[in-house]
This record gives sequence, structure tokens and C-alpha cells, in this order.
Amino acid sequence: MNTDLLKRLCEMPGVPGRENRVRDLITSEIKGMFDNVETDAMGSLICRRDAHGTEDAPKVMLLCHMDEIGFLVSHISKDGFLYLQPVGGFDPRNLFSRRVLVCTDDGDLKGVMNPGGKPIHISSPEDRKKIPEVGEFFVDIGLGEKAKDVVKVGDYVVMDEPFVEMGDRFVSKALDNRVACWLGIEAIRKLGKKGRGAEIHVAFTCQEEVGLRGARTAAYRVRPDIGLGIDTTLACDTPGVPDHMATTQLGKGFGLHVRDSSFIADAELVRDIEALALRRKIPFQRTMLAAGGQDGAAAQQAAAGARAIGIVVGTRYIHTVTEMIAKRDLQAALDILVAYLEGFDS
Repeated sequence: MNTDLLKRLCEMPGVPGRENRVRDLITSEIKGMFDNVETDAMGSLICRRDAHGTEDAPKVMLLCHMDEIGFLVSHISKDGFLYLQPVGGFDPRNLFSRRVLVCTDDGDLKGVMNPGGKPIHISSPEDRKKIPEVGEFFVDIGLGEKAKDVVKVGDYVVMDEPFVEMGDRFVSKALDNRVACWLGIEAIRKLGKKGRGAEIHVAFTCQEEVGLRGARTAAYRVRPDIGLGIDTTLACDTPGVPDHMATTQLGKGFGLHVRDSSFIADAELVRDIEALALRRKIPFQRTMLAAGGQDGAAAQQAAAGARAIGIVVGTRYIHTVTEMIAKRDLQAALDILVAYLEGFDS
């Protein structure tokens, strides 16, 4: 397993609308793997692998979003505190006392994030019960009034935490959705010369966390016959969550994503991929979400439409700096993608 690539992907900063550094990393990694690579007007990287020997080959599209949740700097106070607007969904309970990276055109700056208000020594018990809103958090980069000289409105902020291995788990910020970027790269690498009966597009999309925006334009451009939304999903197999709300369990295989609030997967694709997983003895679990969406929906609804499904990896503590996946589930997701694409042999 190419752990080094996953680590580099996860640690690379890139929020919605600011995915260029992730895109550059991917571009350098995929040299020679595709017949055509282009960046569209929104910033998605669209990679095509041509079919051989057939003019009516199906178009199969893998959609793998590059962006992680983060913030854009919206104001810099005279004292040098940075105020932020979120790009992506945060639970403010996970934002207290975080180290962050402020990414500017001239380089990255270390910072700390805290909410406004009194510290513990001078706060009342009632004060300590309050959970601040996301907009009450600010970043301190330690430069005081000089902060305005180095930070501009529109610069972006990500959490500053390393990728680590813990037993048979990976833990990092931005596993949502650098997992999919890793899968898009490694699936084509492992596919080799097989699967040339289909025209395969891998779109590393932008701005998914703010509404599947890059996937919509990329899918409209490609107009696939089959869309595979590659993403993470919830693994709430942890204390305090009822079993029926767990969604997936870590270590039980890849997620065959049937439904969320953005799309309902094609029933025939669900049956076909499930049967393939059973034949190949690839562990899997069916998944559904009551809310949320993913890029497979954009492929399904683009132009005249496409058959679509999600291939996902269950993730504990999602949208935090402690996102956790099981190595076994990541391997299963890779195995099923390669097995499915191999089925389009010319």
C-alpha cells in the first residue's frame, strides 16, 4: 500500500476554491498514466484514459474531490487577529485550541485558533457551558499589527495536524477526501493495460464541500455513461451512537453507497458491484446516509444523466483532525475499483 502518497495528499493544504497545491501534487504523481490531462475553468483536474478497439466504448467516470473543509480569512483586526468564514461544515466543539496553517501567496504561517471570551481562570461556570458559534473563532499568528502586512482577505486556513498510523488504522485531517484522490491514482496505476474496453475518466474535483460544484461542471463536460462517486462516509461505530445510526463499521470492507440526500444509486450497478465483490471475496457493506451528498450525484444528473453509485470508505470522527480509517477498508475500495474497471476489457 502506497502510504507515502496518502500521507502527502492528506498533509497538503487545499480548501474549496484553493485546491491548486493538491492538484499540482496529483499532476506530478500521474505523469504517463493517462492519455489526456486537463484542468477545467473551475480548477478540477480531468484525466482521460482512452479505450482501445471500439468506437462506442462506454464512458466511466471516477469522481474524487480534492478539497478539505477549512476557512477563508474574511477580516484582519488592527491587533492582528484573523476572522474567518468556513468553507465546509464544522462542529464548533471540535475547533477549540487548534493549531492551524494560514496559507498565503507568499508562504504558510503557523497560527492558533480559539474562540473569543474569557479563559478558564476568569470565567464563570455558566460561561464554560456555552459553545461558541463557528464565526466566533479567530486565528492568532503571533505578529500583532504586522499581520496585515502578510495576510490578505481571501487567504485560507487549514488545520495543522500530521498524518499518523495507529495499528491497522490511518489517522489524519483531510482523509475526507484525499482517500478518494489516492484511490483514483492507485486504481489506474494498478489497472495497468487492462480495462481498455472503456473510456475511463478520473476527475479530481474542486469545491465538493460547498455543494458538489466542481463535479457538476466536470461531469457535464465528460457526460459519462457510468459515474462512480469515490468518497468517505460515516463510521459511527463508537460509544454513544445507536447501532442503527452507525452507517458503517471500521474493518468491515468498502462501502457500497446506496443513497444519501443528493442521489439514489442505480439499482443494477448496486447488484453488479455487490456480485463482483462476492465473487472476488472483497469485503463490503451497504451504506446509506439520511443527509449529505457526494460527487456521484453530479455525474448522475449531468446532461442527459448517467448510471451512478458511490464507492466509499467508512471514516470515524469525520470533519475533524482525527479522521480515522481502516487499512483493510481502503484496500477493499481499491480492489473493487480495479476489479470493476478490469471488466471493461477490449
